[in-house]
Amino acid sequence: MNIEIKEIINKKLLKDPEFEKLAPTKKVGVKTIFAAALILKSSGNEMRGSDVIKLIEENLELSEWEKGSYEKTGYTRWVSILRFYSIDCGKAGYLRRSKGIWYLTKDGEEAMKLGPIGFLNKATSEYWKWHAENKKIEDPGGEFAGTDGPKEHLATLEELEEQALTGLREFLNSKNPYEFQDMVAALLRAMGYHTPFISPKGRDGGIDVVAYQDPLGAKTPRIKVQVKHRPDSKVTLNEIHSLTGLLNKEGDIGLFVTSGGFTTESEKFARDSHVHVKLIDFEDFISLWQKFYDKLTDEEKNWLPLHPIYFLGSNE
Repeated sequence: MNIEIKEIINKKLLKDPEFEKLAPTKKVGVKTIFAAALILKSSGNEMRGSDVIKLIEENLELSEWEKGSYEKTGYTRWVSILRFYSIDCGKAGYLRRSKGIWYLTKDGEEAMKLGPIGFLNKATSEYWKWHAENKKIEDPGGEFAGTDGPKEHLATLEELEEQALTGLREFLNSKNPYEFQDMVAALLRAMGYHTPFISPKGRDGGIDVVAYQDPLGAKTPRIKVQVKHRPDSKVTLNEIHSLTGLLNKEGDIGLFVTSGGFTTESEKFARDSHVHVKLIDFEDFISLWQKFYDKLTDEEKNWLPLHPIYFLGSNE
């Protein structure tokens, strides 16, 4: 992956006469957007946005101007430009972003055959088609001369959302496995469940939390929960198999909660399994924590405290 980025971007593109004709901002957009596409393609077409940005910084030759900050916002110039042009790629159907994860689509893979300049030019063309069809009002103000303010606003909003998500991830990562397990149990109680069993410290394997709809567990479904606090790895298919093997009573359903993610095989098995197994990864956990935050006790809220700040949104 690193060799491919350096070969295509740092060696070939930077020496391309057509690249030299581009405006400085467009140059940054071309090389960072294509680098992001290369990174995603080599990583199974998905990766955390923060990790994509980190890898671009590690592998691209960036000038001092590109690494500098905008005076008005304080944001790093090349990162802001990357996010700005990623809106074009989103409207073109090349990139998709959800809960801090970036995805390269099949259309995006196909468009990569156009090369770095063609890739972004095609995306920008598609953006303006969408812009015209939706009768968006152009506002040339903002950081990028000659561009439309609404798109810049949306890029800035997405950057703030990803920064918030990164902060939550780092805070959650600092918890130990038992603290995360207690947070999962607290979330279930906030959702209206009873948790008569929470695995004690030192116990390894088996069910970590049992959740009932009523105090006696007479109502179905009864939820058996496994919790894994592994922020930097994905839960494997064998681990999901282990949970389903413990669903031995009628009315049992499985819930697997992780502070990381799940392999593609795990997700497919959960979807196709004859027993009900729900998977909750980091992003899902944070969404539920936000949704049921008001139902937590004051002590539980302090385990992952939230402070809402409202920004002007977008209809795009």
